Amino acid sequence: MNIDEAIDLLKDKGYKTTGKRKDILAFFEGADGYRTAKDLIHYLDESYDGISFDTIYRNLHLYHEVGILESTELNGEKHFRMNCTHHHHHHFICNVCGKTKEIEVCPMSEVQQSLANYAIEDHKFEIYGLCPACQGA
Repeated sequence: MNIDEAIDLLKDKGYKTTGKRKDILAFFEGADGYRTAKDLIHYLDESYDGISFDTIYRNLHLYHEVGILESTELNGEKHFRMNCTHHHHHHFICNVCGKTKEIEVCPMSEVQQSLANYAIEDHKFEIYGLCPACQGA
């Protein structure tokens, strides 16, 4: 998803697109991988002196709820990234830097066979470890 698609989605859902909301979208569009609320507040603090964690979390929750951001938990903290809606895939996520790499393999066909009598509504498959750059550090 890009900024224009995200803004259209917000407008379709009846939300205003303020300069601050656009700057949040720009942060995530430019991020390579998952980022935390702390990362976002450091980015925005340059333009919005004294921006509150309440504002940050309220917008992160909104973006996640409407489908702009996806989230995961790394080291006990929630991390966010722009939603990848163009094709079905999963991610390798670096535990140190949060960088992601797409994984085209999906284990759902095997899972569906072993859960034949169950109604699966959704799934998320992530692999965690260290990216090449963090392994070398």
